[in-house]
Amino acid sequence: MANSSKVMQARIFAVATAVPEFVLRQTDVVARAAEIFAPDVPDFDRFAPVYANAGVATRYSCVPIEWYGQPHTFSERNDLYIENAVRLLERVVGALLDQSKLTAGDIDALVVVSTTGMATPSLDALLIERMAFRRDVERLPVFGLGCAGGVSGLARAAQLALSRPGARVMLLVVELCGLTFQANDTSKSNIISTALFGDGAAGALVQCGDPGAITGPAIVDWAEHTWPNSLDIMGWSIGEDGLGVLLSRDIPGFVRENLPAPATAFLERNGLTAADIDCHICHPGGAKVLDALEDVFGLAPGALVASRAVMRDYGNMSAATALFVLERTMSEAPAGRLLMSALGPGFTASFALLDAA
Repeated sequence: MANSSKVMQARIFAVATAVPEFVLRQTDVVARAAEIFAPDVPDFDRFAPVYANAGVATRYSCVPIEWYGQPHTFSERNDLYIENAVRLLERVVGALLDQSKLTAGDIDALVVVSTTGMATPSLDALLIERMAFRRDVERLPVFGLGCAGGVSGLARAAQLALSRPGARVMLLVVELCGLTFQANDTSKSNIISTALFGDGAAGALVQCGDPGAITGPAIVDWAEHTWPNSLDIMGWSIGEDGLGVLLSRDIPGFVRENLPAPATAFLERNGLTAADIDCHICHPGGAKVLDALEDVFGLAPGALVASRAVMRDYGNMSAATALFVLERTMSEAPAGRLLMSALGPGFTASFALLDAA
């Protein structure tokens, strides 16, 4: 799928992010988690290092911390998801339009990615009713990609832009991970998730055309790799009270052992090796996952500075997180080749090669 034409490359010319109003500090989360789990998990204290070593200081939530631990139906959770997802996406759209000096009517296609709730009509249709998008705007809602959705969503936006040079494609991603929290689930996966996940939204504007008129990193190529017999590694269980997180196996160990082959193959088809990448934009699934990614790409410990900073300040916001890292990276005006990567349910690795030369 490599694109060798310099003129016909899709470029990212704006990136924006947004978070909800409630701040969750890790110290407060630990205290709240102890209140919820300790009565039913006698050895809950053994999870203390999970919170301390998660690399997370602050997260954001669309509901106050008191909401967690109370009973909530699937319907209540999903109503909150739709209300808050649309509200956050409106802010992202506004920021993207302000950056680009465009109006909603200038947007030709919407790609909207989310996996933490359900909406039919989809979120893009709801946005069209609230904002001045054209009635003929193309719509592509994407569900089920989990943490890989930011990178794969960017790839889908690039495909749309390449299919219609000059069209302005808006990628929007929103994940409200906190709404999926299950207070009655004392599994290790659910407890660990309370140390990692937060809420957030992000977006990007992509267009294909004359590089002299469109500035920003070019999306050179993209790829996905789904491993066999890996469906149990990550995903959702769906019950009467909502979505429940599934985290199985040793994900950092899986990454070290299995990611090098598809990552190398992706780079090789573009005539590159890991040493040719000037900057990595990695989805921060967790501190140990970042350690594993640094090993895979031959980086020094702690080299994924932007990913670790986003993890510290926002936690893991599933698909939106990679775009937070992209925004932070672009703010520093990087040059050269940039590699975006993320891992999500399937179990799938998503890659995107950018050229910021």
